[in-house]
Order: sequence, then C-alpha cells, then structure tokens
Amino acid sequence: MAPAAAHAHVLSPFDGATLSLAWGAPFAGLLLSIAFAPLLAPKLWHDHYGKCAAAWVVLLLVPFTVKFGAGEAVHNVAHAIVLEYVPFVAVLFALFAISGGICFRGALAGTPAVNTAILALGACLASVMGTTGASMLLVRPLLTANEGRHHRAHTIVFFILLVGNVGGALSPLGDPPLFIGFLNGVDFFWTTRALASPTVFLCVALLVLFHALDQWLYRREARPSTPATRSPLSVEGVPNFLLLGGVIGTVLMSGFWDPGIAFDIAGARVELQDAVRNALLVALGLLSLAITPAAVRAHNQFHWAPIVEVGKLFAAIFVTIFPVLAMLEAGRDGALHGIFALVGDGAGNRNNDMVFWLTGLLSAFLDNAPTYLVFFNLAGGNAATLMGEQAQSLAALSMGAVYFGALTYIGNAPNFMIKAIAEDRGVAMPSFFAFFAYAALVMLPLLAVVAAVWL
Repeated sequence: MAPAAAHAHVLSPFDGATLSLAWGAPFAGLLLSIAFAPLLAPKLWHDHYGKCAAAWVVLLLVPFTVKFGAGEAVHNVAHAIVLEYVPFVAVLFALFAISGGICFRGALAGTPAVNTAILALGACLASVMGTTGASMLLVRPLLTANEGRHHRAHTIVFFILLVGNVGGALSPLGDPPLFIGFLNGVDFFWTTRALASPTVFLCVALLVLFHALDQWLYRREARPSTPATRSPLSVEGVPNFLLLGGVIGTVLMSGFWDPGIAFDIAGARVELQDAVRNALLVALGLLSLAITPAAVRAHNQFHWAPIVEVGKLFAAIFVTIFPVLAMLEAGRDGALHGIFALVGDGAGNRNNDMVFWLTGLLSAFLDNAPTYLVFFNLAGGNAATLMGEQAQSLAALSMGAVYFGALTYIGNAPNFMIKAIAEDRGVAMPSFFAFFAYAALVMLPLLAVVAAVWL
C-alpha cells in the first residue's frame, strides 16, 4: 500500500472546474453513434450496439483513470450506476413488466378520433402515474389499434411528445426533474398550480395538430374493409393495475419517508429509502411476471429486447455523461461558464427566458433531472424563496426541464423505450436527428408562445 500512497499525490484532483470540453467527447461520440450508426450500418449496429456503447465508456475511463486515479474512477462510476442508473432501470423494469401484463382486446380501431383519445388519456395519466408509467401502459394498445394503418410513425412521435413528456408537468410523480424539486422542498402541488395553464395549452395544441395531421393521412390511405361484427373491448391482466398503484405508492414513499439511514457503496451514499424503493420496484415487476397468464403477454408480443437495448445504451450514457455534469456543476468556474453568464449576472439577477431555453436545450441532450438540479442550485436552492418571490424562475426551470425532454430520444426516460417498442412492432421510426427535426418543428413554435405568455 505504501507505493500506491506515495504515487497518489501526483494524480490530478478531480474537479469539474478544471475539466476541458474534451472530456465530453466520449459522451458526444456515443450520442453520434446512436444517431448515425443505425443509418450507416444498421445490421452491424443491431448486432453490436452494446459493444459500441462499451467502447465509448472505455475511451473515457482509461484516460480518466490515468489522470485522476482508479479510486476516483470507481467512485464516479459507482455514483452514476448506483445512484442514477439503478433507480432508472428499476422503475423501467417494473413498468415494462407490469404494463406488458395488461392486455386490451376487441374493437379498438386506429382512427384519428381513437388515436387522439388515447393520446389525450395518456397526457392526463402522465402526471398521475408518471410519463414512463402512462407510456408503457398505452403504447401497446396504440400500436395494436394502428396495425392496419400505413402511416404510423407520426402517431408514435406525438405520443412521445404528449404522453412521454408534456403531460407529466403537473406533479412530482410526472417527471423526474419535478420529483427532484419535491425532494428539495418544493410543495407537491406547486407545479400543478404554476404549470397548469402552459401545460394545458401545449397539450391542446399538440392534440389539435395531431388530429389534423392524422385525419389528413387517414383519408389518403386505402384501408381494409371493417368486419361486420366486432368483439367488444375488454381488458385482461387487471391485477396489474394494482401493481401499477404499488409502483406509484413506492415512489411516493421514497419521497416522504426519511429514516436518516444510509450506507456507502464505493463512495456513493445510498439512502435506505432509495434502496427499499429500488428493491420494491423490482419485486413488483417480478410479481407481475409470476401472476400474469402467458397468453396475455403473447397477445402483447411481449419480450425483453426493447428494455435490453435501452438498458445497455443508457448504462453507457449515465457513465460517459458524468464529466459533462461535473462541468455544469462547476457553474461559472467551469468550461461551460458561458451558459451561466447568459442565465444571470451572478448577483441574483436572472433572465428567466434564458433559464427556460437553456435548461430546456440542455435537458434535451443531457439527463433532465441533474440539469434541473444544477439550475435549481444556481438559483439559490431555497425552495421557499423559489416558490415565493422567485416563482417565475422556478416555473421557467420546471417547464424547460420537462417540456424540452420531448426534443430527442434521450431527453426523457420513456422516449427511447417507446421508440424501441414501436420498432419492435414494425414501425419505421425516425432516426435520432430526424426525430429531433420533427419534434423541434412541432414543439419550438409552441414553446416560444409559452415563453412569451408565461415568462
């Protein structure tokens, strides 16, 4: 141990303020791989995407270990995996398994009216059971209803915009950034009061746009004749609704219960309530697998490929992103200081329009929960003050973190999962940048209206 200790002093201390933008290259390379590899080499990517993602992790960790030491590398990887990735996968596994055990049978046709109704229902449910929960519950019925349609990708794109993102803006259960705010003292119903008007505006506008587009495409399609008789709509796997309630209760429990007990895993401090939450979520998912008849999952074409893909890619994303988040946490002392100069002057005077746009754009390409936390702390981190005299800053931060998550497949947890499930069911989804262009074309004008009216 003596030689190791003697060598330790020559290693550079890890500080986000000392990092150059070059440390963000592996994360950027991973995003570019996700964006372009499926287009340039689809079979190669499909067979080896996990290896490609792992290669970018190695390209970060080898030089990081050389410069900062193995201990620092282990600590940051443990922090990313234990505190961020494991909770992400636990809730995703539970909702994927449970929703896969709920089967809708019968006369559900993919007409513009039915599709719009499903999107509207999902947007309403998103703030109650989370964007991930609502998405996993309704994406399969939506895909089944539209199996006979020629044009389907636009429906899934709007599903991501509405159900996977905007609809979750009205409670801490809806979206991870708002849950972070709740854990830091923001009143549970503050977002409901503060964000109701802009959220309703966005949802109504998106539903109107979708219905108009879907109606136009529907009229252009040659549709098969409808059967003379249709079986009535029915639901199977009803006990899984109770398990969904268990997921919601488990997440709420981790926010309200604080026994003050924690333990350390390679330098990552794990709170007891978080460990219990993760274990209960996995248990609920396993219980669903045990009690759901195989015929129900067969009807849903349920299998593990979509969640395996998301799990592998997001493991790499959570690891390669930590230097970027460290630069953000360094604020005005880091390589991304120009961003914070745009937000405010450092003396407490903030430009809320820039808070909205910068929080949003960063949330679209980074994990929106830590982005929210960085800007929350930049604004002072005092929930009482932010809900009072600085309420407009908190509203700008909250809206930016939630709404802009719709702009990319990695902007919010359910986006990539929805894409993977849709592609698994034969829907030709837009590529990474094609989706970004599509979403930006729809969302940015509406977000500009939100900024002009509510900020």
